[in-house]
Amino acid sequence: MKEGDVILTPLPQADGATKSRPALLLRELPPFGDYLACGISTQLHRAVPEFDDIISKDDTDFTDSGLLSSSVIRLGFLAVLPNQRIVGTIGQVASDRHTRLLKTLSKHLVANLEESANKAIDSDKE
Repeated sequence: MKEGDVILTPLPQADGATKSRPALLLRELPPFGDYLACGISTQLHRAVPEFDDIISKDDTDFTDSGLLSSSVIRLGFLAVLPNQRIVGTIGQVASDRHTRLLKTLSKHLVANLEESANKAIDSDKE
């Protein structure tokens, strides 16, 4: 398994049950080799514009992904997965899509970081 792979793993459903669902391996994490992954769903209407990524049958990496229908790669549905929770690999996304997803997530995580740091410094001065 490697970053950018589309895998199957048990994920929680809205009703609390778990079901093997596709997910994308975003990044391997130290020290045990667990993976940060995001869920993949066919519920395209749930895609968050300019955050999630839609992979459709017209995309050049769709066939390699192993997905059966157009899907949304949901950056808002993250999980840390140990290797033993991964059922198997079904495909992979293109490296440019993987990079774009990492950049989008990183940008979101550090947004307003400088502003927050300045507020913390100002509150310490009071």
